[in-house]
Amino acid sequence: MGTVATNAGVAPAVLAFPEERGRGGAVVEVDDGELVERVRGGDVAAFDVIVTRHMKRAYSVAYRLLGQREDAEDLVQDAFMAALEKIDTFQIGRAFAPWFYRILVNRGLNSRKSRSLRRMEALPAEISDLRRSPLRDTEQSELREKLKSVLALLPPRQKSIVELFELEGFSSLEIAEVLGLSDGTVRWHLHQARGKLREALEPYVRRNHEG
Repeated sequence: MGTVATNAGVAPAVLAFPEERGRGGAVVEVDDGELVERVRGGDVAAFDVIVTRHMKRAYSVAYRLLGQREDAEDLVQDAFMAALEKIDTFQIGRAFAPWFYRILVNRGLNSRKSRSLRRMEALPAEISDLRRSPLRDTEQSELREKLKSVLALLPPRQKSIVELFELEGFSSLEIAEVLGLSDGTVRWHLHQARGKLREALEPYVRRNHEG
């Protein structure tokens, strides 16, 4: 296919055809498979629509993998550009999201192993709730830190499975496709990880209930 330039690093504005009109004027969303076909034909806007559609979740997954804003942004841009370069290998008729997230997650896991990550920067909250109490904030912060420390002790692949399932809402079947594993293997990792998390967090939970 011809070269298609895009600004995948920045979520673009909604473009010309995120949806089209069907019979009777009903709005019909263009699916990812159709967009991929258009990208293969050299349509720049089609890939921008794909980026727009998947950018928010892609960044969230990348941030959970790497923990730093700038590293996550780099990973997302890299994954979108890699997807563009490999677009001819995508099998029309299959779901685009698992194919794309497999690229993103695999690159993220490799990056986590090999790169010296930038200094930690907290993920900014989009909504500030002024009614929260400082005590509750402190308790939640302590639990988040404890959870983060326990997750860090899990094997990298198991940690990624837990984050994708519990925090990003992927199903075990989606994770299996993303990571190239069987559904049974994913479920086994989830069972093992939950046991470790439950054991590690039990003293903290008990202390807060007793308090």
